[in-house]
Amino acid sequence: MINANKLRDQIFILLIIIITIIIISLGYILPRTLLPIYEKNIYYYLKQPLNLVENDINSSVDLDTEVAYLYVENDTIVASENFDDIIEIDNLYEFISRLSMNDYGKFKSGKKTYYYNTSKTARSLKIAITDDSYIVSMRKNILEAILLVVGVTYIIVAILLILWSNNLIKKIRKLKERVENINNDNYDHCITLKEDDELYAIDSAIESMRIYLKEQEEYKNQMYQNISHDFKTPITVMKSYLEACEDGIESTDKTLQIVKEQLNKLEIKVHSLLYLNKINYIKDKTDFLNVLCDITPVVNTAVDKFKMARPDVLFKVSIDKKSSKFRGSSDMWEAIIDNIISNFIRYADKEITITVKNGKITLFNDGPNIDKNVLNNIFTPYEKGVKGEFGLGLSIVKKTLHLLNYDINIKNEKNGVRFTIV
Repeated sequence: MINANKLRDQIFILLIIIITIIIISLGYILPRTLLPIYEKNIYYYLKQPLNLVENDINSSVDLDTEVAYLYVENDTIVASENFDDIIEIDNLYEFISRLSMNDYGKFKSGKKTYYYNTSKTARSLKIAITDDSYIVSMRKNILEAILLVVGVTYIIVAILLILWSNNLIKKIRKLKERVENINNDNYDHCITLKEDDELYAIDSAIESMRIYLKEQEEYKNQMYQNISHDFKTPITVMKSYLEACEDGIESTDKTLQIVKEQLNKLEIKVHSLLYLNKINYIKDKTDFLNVLCDITPVVNTAVDKFKMARPDVLFKVSIDKKSSKFRGSSDMWEAIIDNIISNFIRYADKEITITVKNGKITLFNDGPNIDKNVLNNIFTPYEKGVKGEFGLGLSIVKKTLHLLNYDINIKNEKNGVRFTIV
C-alpha cells in the first residue's frame, strides 16, 4: 500500500519550509526593504514641528515630547527640557556644527541611531532630534499586522493543503488498487474519479490498458489454439500415412508424396511465424525506409511461381517503369506479393490482375466477394476467410506495409475483389 505518512511528512516539511521562508522574509528582508520608507516618514515627522519652535522652546505648544529641540541664534543655544532624556551630548557646539552641515540625516550615539531635521534662516537654526524608537515602534506595529494576516492565511492554506493531500492520497490508493487488480475480472473496474485532471487521465489510461491487455490475452489464446490446430493437421496426416504404409495399406511412393506435401505446408507455416515475429522485432527500426526496391522482378517471380499452381487462371501484369520503386527491401516485398497472390489463387475464378502505376499497386481477382464480417478483421492472424481458410498471410502483409509507411485497402467489386496498396 501507499505509505500515506510519507506523503503527509513531505507536506509537513513543505509547510515548515514555507513558514521558515515567511519568517526570514518578514523578520529580515522586509524590515530592511521598508527602512528607507520609515526614514523618509520620520524626517517628515521631524520637519513639521520646527515651524512652531521659537527661542523659548519650552513655552512652545504642541511639541512632541519624544522629540528634542535645539534653537540656535547668535551663538546662543536653547535646548528643550527633554533633550538630555533623549540624547546625551558632551560638546553641544561641536554637535550643532556637525548637524548644521546637512539639512537632515542620521547618526549613531552609543547603541542607538538618531535622526534629525533642521530649519535654517539667516539668523537662526532649529534642530529636531529623535531616536529610533519611532521606527522600532512603527516596524513592530506593521510586522504584527503583517504576521497576523500572514498567519491566518498560512493556517487556512495549510488546512486546505492537508485536505487536498488526503483527497490526493485516496485517489492514488484507488489507482494503485486498480493496477494491482488489472487482471482480476471480479474487481469493479469502473472509473471512479470524477474530476477531469491528470489523475483522471491516468485512471482512463489504466482502464484502456486493462481492456487492451484483456483483448491481447484473448487474442493470444485464440491464436495459440489456431496455431496448434494448424500444425496438428499436417502432422496427423503424415502420421496416418506413415502408419498406413507400415501396415501395408498405403504404398511407399504415395506416403512419401503426402509427407513431402505436408512438410512443405509446415515449412511455409513456420517461415510465416518466424517472419511475423521478425516484423514485431524490427517494428522500431527505420533503416529499411531509406532503401528503394524495384518490385518488377518481385512481381514477375511471384507470377511465375504461382501460375503453376493455377494454370487455369490468367495472370495480367502491367507495371509502369517510372513508378515501380517502393520503400523497403526485396525480401519484404516478396513476402507482401507472395502472400496476397497465395490468397488470390484460392479464390480466383479465371483472372488475376496486377497493376503498378502512379505510386500505387493494385491487385484484383475475379473471385467471390468477401463477407463484411470477415472484411473487418481480415488482417487479424488466423482470421477465417471465405472458404474457412485461415492463416498468417494477410496479417504479414498488413504489418509489413505498416512498417514501410504504406496502407492497404480491400474493396468488393461487382465481379471480384480489389486490393490497393498506397
